Amino acid sequence: MTKLQRLTIGLTICNLILFLAGVTPLRRVSAQETAVPSVLRARSLEIVDAEGHVRAEIKVLPADPTIKMPDGTQGYPESVLLRLISSQKNPNVKLSTTEDGAGLVLGSDKGHVQVLSRNADPAITLVARDGRERVIKP
Repeated sequence: MTKLQRLTIGLTICNLILFLAGVTPLRRVSAQETAVPSVLRARSLEIVDAEGHVRAEIKVLPADPTIKMPDGTQGYPESVLLRLISSQKNPNVKLSTTEDGAGLVLGSDKGHVQVLSRNADPAITLVARDGRERVIKP
């Protein structure tokens, strides 16, 4: 068999393979056909912006008996925390829940609002940037 015959047979086989690949219908996968998990399980979830900075997070924080709280009590129970973070890396929204209640903080450059309902009577605290504070209790 000459070199030219081998080349002709090789090209014929390649053409046959390309022909079969072109004729065979490709199965398209749509979003409905893919398996979508019904539950996402993780210890925490972070959403990042185009630069890779964390802009939102949900995490479970372990209890810490060594933390001294602003009201003078000692320790903090396990909590679940949602934080929404501005482009300036300020956590402007915090939502937390523990075994003994929940809290919400909405903040800005001018100050923050804290809604707290844990163990004691619920309270809303308004805090200005300069430290002025107003507490609203039932």
